[in-house]
Amino acid sequence: MLDNRPPEVFESLDLPDTYAAAHLRAEDTEMFRDAADKDVRKSLRVGPVEMPEPAPDEVVVAVMASSINYNTVWSATFEPMPTFTFLRNYAAQGGWAARHDRPFQVVGSDAAGVVVRVGSKVSRWKPGDHVVVHPVHVDEEEPVTHADAMLGTEMRAWGYETNYGGMGEFAIARASMLVPKPPHLTWEEAAVVPMCGSTAYRMLVGPNGARMTQGDVVLVWGAAGGLGAYAVQFVKNGGGIPVAVVGSQRKAEAVRRLGCEVVVDRSEIGLSDDPDPSPEDTIAAGKRLGRIIRRETGSDPQIVFEHVGRATFGISVFVAGRGGTVVTCGSSTGYHHAYDNRYLWMRLKKVVGSHGANLDEAARTSRLLSQGGIVPTLSALYPLERAAEATRLVQNNEHVGKVGVLCLAPEPGLGVTAPEVRKRIGPERLNPLREFAPASSL
Repeated sequence: MLDNRPPEVFESLDLPDTYAAAHLRAEDTEMFRDAADKDVRKSLRVGPVEMPEPAPDEVVVAVMASSINYNTVWSATFEPMPTFTFLRNYAAQGGWAARHDRPFQVVGSDAAGVVVRVGSKVSRWKPGDHVVVHPVHVDEEEPVTHADAMLGTEMRAWGYETNYGGMGEFAIARASMLVPKPPHLTWEEAAVVPMCGSTAYRMLVGPNGARMTQGDVVLVWGAAGGLGAYAVQFVKNGGGIPVAVVGSQRKAEAVRRLGCEVVVDRSEIGLSDDPDPSPEDTIAAGKRLGRIIRRETGSDPQIVFEHVGRATFGISVFVAGRGGTVVTCGSSTGYHHAYDNRYLWMRLKKVVGSHGANLDEAARTSRLLSQGGIVPTLSALYPLERAAEATRLVQNNEHVGKVGVLCLAPEPGLGVTAPEVRKRIGPERLNPLREFAPASSL
């Protein structure tokens, strides 16, 4: 087990020629062409891949734990396009980028672990450092990245639009993607935060999103999921009033554990599983939802936290209060949204697009974690060899919060280096959703 040994121990470790990782194969990209069920357990493999040579500005991380994000579902279903297309386009730049065009792709956009190698141009990090990997891969020489990395034309999602992501025994990351691991967290707790936690922070808190203020009523769709469970916490921590929309009583109980007092079941507003509701159904559901929110909070929502997409976007635009903001970072039910534009322009509402987070936003998210302001949303946990099963759980929307994957960590509960902080915050507070894991979880 890699722990708090001195840096020279890590510098002297021999890296293997291959390592175990959850990966896709280019030869499989057509396997779901006529399939009714694009079961990711058929495409996502766990086995040996080649260890690449790190570039001068990169580090090699021994990955203790990772987690499942929805982009791994997209990758493993080869939709909306095979991610090998991204790898080929990136590799065409030549130089170190050429390593990414391989017949395999190591997926995973989250990781927590130990630095074991640093490139010749890396000065801030050293072997032995405990880190989490922030999954935004940018060109630091592009001027706009110094204002906001998410505006860079070369911004890529690590482990989705690049190779050698976080769901393996090792990962390759740029030094500019690292954030110190909160020392009071276990490996698996730390690993479920970077992508979803920082994305929710940017959407709600920072200057690039909806700019939530104290007292704001915030409607959170999918509040029991990976993104939504962090959104609920940011709203509560910032003095707002979260209103959660969930799909079951089990998920309603989960968001209540996160401190959300106003919880709406989708069935209460007549929202079916139809990803393409009619305009009449959209307005009717919006009216029912608006009445519930006003009854429980006294006002329409100032902010709507959107990532569901086609099935809910029209309702979001309708239900947001006058002058309110719909902030969106995704479209899991479809990218082409329909809404009644009268409710946008005549009531002076705004739609804000948000994608990922820059490194400063990731660091601020980590600071809130270290202070105990927000906590990890880990529920289910699986070993690396069962990564496909873990991804299937997310694909079927059967999960609560985040689904973690143990990689090199031999068991849960390791990696804590500040036990006094953990004791002060309370281990039970740090794991509010663990009891919602399925029986198949660790």
